[in-house]
Amino acid sequence: MSLLDRHRAVMPHWMPVYYGDDALEIVSGKDRRVTDASGRTYLDFFGGVLTTMVGYDVAEISDAVRRQLSTGVAHTSTLYLIRQQVELAEKIARVSGIPDARVFFTNSGSEANESALLFAANLRRSNQILAIKNSYHGRTFATMAVTGHRSWSSSSLSPLTVNWLSSADRLRGRMAGLADGDLLDAAVDDLREVLATVTAGDVAALIAEPIQGVGGFVHGPDGLLGAYQKVLGEHGILLIADEVQTGWGRTGDHFWGYQAHGVTPDLMTFAKGIGNGFALGGVVGRAEVMNAVPAISFSTFGGNPVSAAAGNAVLDYVLDHDLQRNASVTGSILLDGLRALDAAILGQVRGRGLMIALEFVRPGTTEPDPVVTARVFDLCRQSGLLVGKGGLYGNVIRIGPPLTLTEDEAREGLSILASAVAEADAESRFS
Repeated sequence: MSLLDRHRAVMPHWMPVYYGDDALEIVSGKDRRVTDASGRTYLDFFGGVLTTMVGYDVAEISDAVRRQLSTGVAHTSTLYLIRQQVELAEKIARVSGIPDARVFFTNSGSEANESALLFAANLRRSNQILAIKNSYHGRTFATMAVTGHRSWSSSSLSPLTVNWLSSADRLRGRMAGLADGDLLDAAVDDLREVLATVTAGDVAALIAEPIQGVGGFVHGPDGLLGAYQKVLGEHGILLIADEVQTGWGRTGDHFWGYQAHGVTPDLMTFAKGIGNGFALGGVVGRAEVMNAVPAISFSTFGGNPVSAAAGNAVLDYVLDHDLQRNASVTGSILLDGLRALDAAILGQVRGRGLMIALEFVRPGTTEPDPVVTARVFDLCRQSGLLVGKGGLYGNVIRIGPPLTLTEDEAREGLSILASAVAEADAESRFS
């Protein structure tokens, strides 16, 4: 019985596995490459969904984890002082850009966003939340409610009352084809209309991704969150920046995605890359908001000694090696090369730094083409490159390599992507 058959026999059917009947088992990794059970090696341009942020088999991280494990203490709970956790919280508070910041650690981005929603709702004494269409914030009960992406909203039940703002998607929908200034004006008008018509007037917060992750790396122009916050401030509404995918320098231009918008959020969530594969997430925010929990609460495993040791090593590595700058340099190689492609199936190339998307459409239209997307996805794998998929219609290739990607590796991956797009484009002309 194959590992895939065993997986299907014991795992829920709604857990997707890439490549169908030809699913991969990754058994080892080094730098930006992984090797499967058959011995084939791939250049990894998805990093475990943007999580293996500094690559595989990084000595500084492995050594930090081993040192902690050598003490025999993998867990104590936050009922006791955890040096690694306090040190990591100090670093995150310092780089967050949020004054008088407090940090709460969780195990995942879903838990981080769930916690942020709790803090905001408690402070504002309201369960009303603003969210953005095409967003993804997690798979827990409240985070599903603020996920504006039908494929990932697996329950209509919710502890929150959620009202929706338009996505900044410029291919289709309310913002289609708008220039930056016009989009900012339309977004503010949309926000004011929602507040005036469908809310009860005491909204707790707006939760927003600076770049929508699962939604296919859709993002608005610089200043969008700042434009929102001017209106939110008139009503005392908090801003939660979901930086689970955009944080730690991935966008190249900034350390946090929110910094492109001339705004400082009240709360910011993080996860994925900070653990580089170890379970680690959390919330950082203003003390007044973070302290707005009227009962005892804690996270059993959040910020445990082992994960916190990994997190300290990861953040030190990111800062010491200026990975933000590297994301800008290598991301520019990819973006410039992909934007130069001439393919009728390619509707849009977008992104920042090492967070890049290719959206595929039927030639001459904006109609999504998930079939040709799957073809490009498979062609990349056949040529030794792993990429991700996403988008509201399943028609987006998502690229999120480790931030340690070299310029040569960026060009190697670009060549494979260009060939895959060209082949799929040629096939589409004769189908």
